[in-house]
Amino acid sequence: MIGNPAYPTYQAFLALGIAAVITAALMPLWIRLLKFEGIGQQVRADGPSRHLVKQGTPTMGGVVILIGVVGASLLVARPSFQLILAIGATLATGALGLFDDISSVSHGRSLGLTPRAKMFGLTVIVVVFFTLAVNFCGVRPVVVFPGGFEIDLGALTTTFMVGRTPISIPWLYFIFVFLLLAGMSNAVNLTDGLDGLAGGTSMMAMLVMAAICFLSQDANLAVFCAAAAGGCIGFLWFNAYPASIFMGDTGSLALGGGFAAVAILTNTEIISLVVGGLFIIEALSVMIQVVSFKSTGRRVFLMAPIHHHFEKLGWAETKVVIRFWIISAAFGAIGLALYFQG
Repeated sequence: MIGNPAYPTYQAFLALGIAAVITAALMPLWIRLLKFEGIGQQVRADGPSRHLVKQGTPTMGGVVILIGVVGASLLVARPSFQLILAIGATLATGALGLFDDISSVSHGRSLGLTPRAKMFGLTVIVVVFFTLAVNFCGVRPVVVFPGGFEIDLGALTTTFMVGRTPISIPWLYFIFVFLLLAGMSNAVNLTDGLDGLAGGTSMMAMLVMAAICFLSQDANLAVFCAAAAGGCIGFLWFNAYPASIFMGDTGSLALGGGFAAVAILTNTEIISLVVGGLFIIEALSVMIQVVSFKSTGRRVFLMAPIHHHFEKLGWAETKVVIRFWIISAAFGAIGLALYFQG
């Protein structure tokens, strides 16, 4: 561990800087390797026509982001079970995304793993993460709202023994955690459709979560969130329009999984829904589009996720990205303000 634990803000900024430097330093080498191997993004055939020029752009930049995030976290933070669990959830969802990216590239299509396969992988990740978080990290099966109001989801709990260790499964809270972690992973994944969009919005969300962790007196998770923001910063240097590389599902699923994991470990799940409000909007736009088309045959949006809707309206890609950054920053500010209500 480097840095003085007596100064957690210093540690957080140090982790941010280290992650940014690691990511920015390794990314050019990763881009060259991907180009040499001919590994590139497959663009949706039904997407905006201006995106066709992105066909073949290197993807899986999330691999380098994860190296930066994990490396900085382990260098700066003090080892703790909460930190290892947050890193584990991030790496597990990132590994699932990596399989998805590899499947997409190998089959030469924009779709990778089947929805059923991806959901099975997320279910396994959630089961392991949830069991460890509740039984070994002291996570309470309650949903805390701004102002201190709580809903206890521990009413239906099954307890069994593994050796001499009691393991409790509060089923209602498990469903809630599953929806949050699996949903947020997919929501960030859906947001990753424009150059710099997922990277910039994830950076802002992780910075806010770092502040929340610091205020919750969990310096280790604050360092982790700051490192995640730093990894996004280093990545954005190469992902800014026109992008030299995309993060792929490796990065988007990992960032969404890490974001949700921190929210669960700090019992700030409701606050995280506000902080990640833009991700929620992106996911809802897809759900609304699918339901509307299947039930009425009509589309609510010109194209979903919603960032493509604005592209279809004639907005330049950079305008959509910057305005969505602003919206994400506003959600983050509101979420941080609501945290103080507690």
